[in-house]
Amino acid sequence: MATSALPSSSFADAFPCSAKVHLEGPHGIRVPVREITLADAPDGTPNAPLRVYDTSGPQGHDVREGLPPIRDSWIRARDVAERPDRDQSLGIAMPPGLRRPVLRGNGCVTQMHYARRGEITPEMEFIALREGLPAEFVRSEVARGRAIIPANINHPEVEPMIIGRGFHVKINANIGNSAVVSSIDEEVEKLRWASLWGADTVMDLSTGKDIHETRQWILRNAAVPIGTVPIYQALEKVGGVAEDLTWEAYRDTLIEQAEQGVDYFTVHAGVLLPYIPMTARRMTGIVSRGGSIIAKWCLAHHKESFLYTHFREICEIMAAYDVSFSLGDGLRPGSIADANDEAQFAELKTQGELTSIAWEHDVQVMNEGPGHVPMHLIKENMEKQLEWCHEAPFYTLGPLTTDIAPGYDHITSAIGAAMIGWYGTAMLCY
Repeated sequence: MATSALPSSSFADAFPCSAKVHLEGPHGIRVPVREITLADAPDGTPNAPLRVYDTSGPQGHDVREGLPPIRDSWIRARDVAERPDRDQSLGIAMPPGLRRPVLRGNGCVTQMHYARRGEITPEMEFIALREGLPAEFVRSEVARGRAIIPANINHPEVEPMIIGRGFHVKINANIGNSAVVSSIDEEVEKLRWASLWGADTVMDLSTGKDIHETRQWILRNAAVPIGTVPIYQALEKVGGVAEDLTWEAYRDTLIEQAEQGVDYFTVHAGVLLPYIPMTARRMTGIVSRGGSIIAKWCLAHHKESFLYTHFREICEIMAAYDVSFSLGDGLRPGSIADANDEAQFAELKTQGELTSIAWEHDVQVMNEGPGHVPMHLIKENMEKQLEWCHEAPFYTLGPLTTDIAPGYDHITSAIGAAMIGWYGTAMLCY
């Protein structure tokens, strides 16, 4: 448990020639940007400062108090209700500053829902200023499903951002504890450094002890959207035995995380029973942890995945909290030999089917993509995703363009990222 204040991740130290300033907008909106002081031109002419996108969040706050809930009044103006019978912390001792009342929509309260009604929300106004684009363009892209605004109603601290190919390409950073190492202090400090250095979203992939408590500290100190893979925590609830997972355990985990304020869930609902034998001839089989958990459950029970059979119920939960889908690529290739194979593309087509179902519920969706893909096959991934998934945002894990550079994945993935970003990917995972 975190018991002391963490040292500040200093904006001034990280960016010595910069200052944080704000763009003023309607509804009291103040959008942070980083203003860089430029040297004079060689002839002595002063250069105007350069303003750039900033993800660092409010500075100088004690992590035991959390960040200011800048969206609270926007959220409470919607059809939401407090749930005094629910506790974000599940009874875990927590500093008072890290507690928030649990909210739930009385109906659908997603950004897509409002966008489709023609409403420009304060979040959309905030994003318009941040991206330098008209607010109506933001609304129309969200309404169409080509962009998402991950902003759970229980995460009032988040500074709204958008993921879509009509906007800046975004970067996700992964953090999370394990059974071997890390503490709550370290995870919160990872969050703060990641957002300071430009991470647009952060995924908490904790698999060790105190998962729920760790996530509470992370969320209350996060100015960027937080994503999770709920199947990881559901697995811990059944002692780590994939065959013992149940829909009920998974459903309860979704609700608990939605009540905490998680902004997007990776859900591997496209891993279907008939697709699993397609991986038998692969060089590296199933490399996704979530995909392998679901595959093991399906084979043990000789049943279709409960993520697929209960998908509409999952949509109803997401709609009540405005949690976005990140439809997981559980059958992504783990080596370039397996790239663009039958299993990978079968799952991608199913992601398209699931995207349409989520949109019926006004739930926001992005699709996860590979993986390990050689350079000449990258474009095909982008083209098929746009066609089969109806232009929903693509969120790719790389891709890595070669398997033979251990220790240099940051280079091989940067090559693939530059290419797939050029072709239309909306967010890259690192």
